[in-house]
Amino acid sequence: MDQFLKKNLSIISFIFIPILFLWHPNWLGIMGIQPYWPLFWLLPWSMIYGSINGLIVGFCLGIILDSISIGGGFTQIPGLMLCGIWFGRFSKSDNVFLLHFRYGLICAIGSFLCGSFYFFQFLIQDFPYNKFFLFFPSVKNVLAQVFLTGLLAPFLCSQLFGLFKRSK
Repeated sequence: MDQFLKKNLSIISFIFIPILFLWHPNWLGIMGIQPYWPLFWLLPWSMIYGSINGLIVGFCLGIILDSISIGGGFTQIPGLMLCGIWFGRFSKSDNVFLLHFRYGLICAIGSFLCGSFYFFQFLIQDFPYNKFFLFFPSVKNVLAQVFLTGLLAPFLCSQLFGLFKRSK
């Protein structure tokens, strides 16, 4: 049993992403906005397994999160796929202090990328009725999500990276 858990730890931890997405813990948010939870798992996993696997897992994460979200017609798949490819190109550095800050910066940029893709889907859908000043709350949401993701990434990604590295 211990060998099974050790070998399949990344798959078991993958199950917690939709749970966190649905749970939406208020004590970790700012102004009702949560960090972008899938990136915390996708970054260390893609760094270990590479860009192609990051693309595939980003696609799977996007399908799962789109199937449980309430929004009509908007998808998270392109942003997660692009982040999976991009995250797979990074490698682990020897400087542990620098690596923790790098997790935060990379996840913040990835969160901005995913949030921007999602925001542009709103803009494209409502293009004929586009009044840009109505979208300012969405910009605030994206920026708050970027801040929270970048703030929590050094803690969560480093722990997950160690777990995934030991299970590989």
